[in-house]
Amino acid sequence: MTTDIINSNELHKVDPVFGQISFDGHEQVVFCNDKDTGLKAIIGIHNTVLGPALGGTRMWKYANEWEALNDVLRLSRGMSFKSSISGLNLGGGKAVIIGDAKTEKTPELMRKFGEYVNSLSGKYITAEDVGMETKDMDTVREVTPYVTGISESKGGSGNPSPITAYGVFMGMKAAAKHKFGVDTLAGKSVLVQGIGHVGEVLVQHLTNEGAIVTISDINENRLHEVGSKYGAKIFSGNDLYSLDVDIYAPCALGATINDETISKIQAKVIAGAANNQLANEVIHGKLLKEKGILYAPDFLINAGGVINVYSELANLTSAQVMEKTENIYHTAMDIFTLSDVQNITTHQAALNIAQKRIDDRKKELQNK
Repeated sequence: MTTDIINSNELHKVDPVFGQISFDGHEQVVFCNDKDTGLKAIIGIHNTVLGPALGGTRMWKYANEWEALNDVLRLSRGMSFKSSISGLNLGGGKAVIIGDAKTEKTPELMRKFGEYVNSLSGKYITAEDVGMETKDMDTVREVTPYVTGISESKGGSGNPSPITAYGVFMGMKAAAKHKFGVDTLAGKSVLVQGIGHVGEVLVQHLTNEGAIVTISDINENRLHEVGSKYGAKIFSGNDLYSLDVDIYAPCALGATINDETISKIQAKVIAGAANNQLANEVIHGKLLKEKGILYAPDFLINAGGVINVYSELANLTSAQVMEKTENIYHTAMDIFTLSDVQNITTHQAALNIAQKRIDDRKKELQNK
C-alpha cells in the first residue's frame, strides 16, 4: 500500500470546490464554457431558502481560475446575507465571467451566458456588477427572463448604482452618528477609494453635504474628471491607507482591509460600497474593533443595488425602494448597538441577524 504525500500548497487542487476556504455550504456551483464565444463563467448559488438566488454578474480578468472561483463563492455567500438583512425574499447568488470586459465582452458572449442562466429555470437571477452595464443586461434579457436591472425603457429599474451609493451614504451617516455623535458629514474628511459608477455618486452626496473628499482610483483620467467635477482632492501620496481621514470608503474591489493595511489605517470609520472588504472577516473584523475603528458591514450598507433590482420582481414603487434603502441607516444603528452590547464585531452582529432570518424561514418550510 502506497500513501501519497500532498504538499499543503497543492491541497486546493484536490478539492476544487468543496475544499475551497470560501465554500460555505453552497447549494450549487455551475461552470459554463463555450468555445465559440470564448465564454468562461462560474455561477455560484449559495442559498435559496428565502427565495431565488439573485446577484450580479462580474466580468474580470482574473489571474487564474482559482481566483475566479474564490471570488464567486465569497460574493454569492455575501448576497445571501445582503438580501436577508435587507428583508428581501431573495437568496444569494453571483456569477463571474473570466475576461477583460473592455476587449473580450461581445453581445454573442452575453447571450450565451444568458442561455446558461436560463438553463437554471429561475433558481438564479442575474443583474449588473463590475464590468457590466445596463445594456449588457438588456442583451441577456433577449434569451432569458431571469435577469434584472434592465433598461427603464424596457420595463426595468435601470442602473442600480445611484441607489447603491445612496444606501452607502445612509450607512456612513449612521456610522458617523454612532462614532462622532452626529450624523451630518459636513466637515468630515472622507477618502473614497474607487470612483466608478457607485463611487462617483457617493462623492456627489458627500460633496453636497459639505464633506472634505479625497479620491483615489487606478484610472488617472477618471480621477481628474471626477475631481474637477465635484471639487474633490486627488490622492497623490505613496501610502493610501495611512492618510489621516475621519472615514475610509472602499468602493473598488474587496479585501483592502487585510494584514498589510490594517495597521496603517488612520480612519475612525470604514464605510464603503465594495463587497468583501475584510480579507478575513473574523480576524480583521476583530482587529478593527480592538483598534477602535467602526466598521459598517459592507453587505448591509451596499444593499441599495439589490433592493433596486428586487423592485422589478416585487413590483415596488420608486418611493418604496427609497424607503427600504433609507432604512439601512436604522439597521446599521441597531447593528452598532448590538455589537457594543454583546462585545462582538459589527460584521458578526450583522451576520447573526441575517443568518437568523434564514434559519427561521428554513424551520417554517420544514414544518409545513
